[in-house]
Amino acid sequence: MRSGSVAALGGLVLLAAGCTAPGVPGLGAPSIPPTNPAANAAFDPTPAAGPSGDGAAADAGSGGRSQGFRTNPTPAPSGEGAAIPGGDGERSEATPRPTPGATGDGPVRVPPPKLSDYTYVFPVQGCKVSYARKLLVLPKTTIWAKRGCRFVAPIDGTVHEVNRVDRWSSATDRGEDREGKFVSIIGVDGVRYLGGHLASVASGIKPGVKVKAGQVLGRIGNSGNAAGQAPNLYFAVSWKAPANYWWVRRGMVKPWNYLDAWYNGNRTYSPRKEMLALRKRLGATPPCTVLCTSKQPQPPVQTRPTQRPTQKPKPKPTKKRNDDEIILTPGE
Repeated sequence: MRSGSVAALGGLVLLAAGCTAPGVPGLGAPSIPPTNPAANAAFDPTPAAGPSGDGAAADAGSGGRSQGFRTNPTPAPSGEGAAIPGGDGERSEATPRPTPGATGDGPVRVPPPKLSDYTYVFPVQGCKVSYARKLLVLPKTTIWAKRGCRFVAPIDGTVHEVNRVDRWSSATDRGEDREGKFVSIIGVDGVRYLGGHLASVASGIKPGVKVKAGQVLGRIGNSGNAAGQAPNLYFAVSWKAPANYWWVRRGMVKPWNYLDAWYNGNRTYSPRKEMLALRKRLGATPPCTVLCTSKQPQPPVQTRPTQRPTQKPKPKPTKKRNDDEIILTPGE
């Protein structure tokens, strides 16, 4: 009985020694930390504490480099593995590769999705801009910028209309003249884009000329009914129509969502689908419904000359005849 107890006690001692001895797979995990602290941090579900207490000592031991941020694991070269100490020899295991371009726990920049086969640019280049994002009177927008800023083609296309002369007058306020100096193009997407209130039109820009996205079409000003206002670009989106349907040219599709996308980097967001749907619903030459009439010229007011009141002539005083007066008659 005593010898059986001694044998059992000896077995327990050997088992305990085997559990703590390194190099016995499956019997115990080594207490040595991984050699890749970044890989260890990558799978830490909570952010590490700041440099205080034990954390500060750990930072000091790593030469001042914090090991608490979450990172993607550091890859091992192809065909190699990350060494895990504590096994028979050194057991290797593949380490996941990091996401390209990711640094620390910062955001990963993902390119915007491709939404169409067309590429656009914001129509004002080289200047700070601001513009309204709501319907005021017409479905267009006013892009405020400094005088002389570049108005550029928002897409590849063909010049459709050009007006180099500002014919607008406050006395008549003709609808076809309100954009002042302007350029419109028909993009390769089939959409018409107009930029008005220009100070000048670029040389060589005339109907039928092919242009590229970003090519200068004119310079921002305040011609047309923007006279007396700050410089701005009248920007409108519509479809091709005859020149006498000027109310189509001045804007049919609300443009600000597309401007937001082009400004913020999504250069494939296209108004083509919305334009086609609106043209199908309204027709290619819809009637004008807003701000359609011009001022009627008033005839000049004719003024009558002022007449002075007529005065009756005063009667001449008559002389009283004196009886002693001798009146001589010729021949006497």
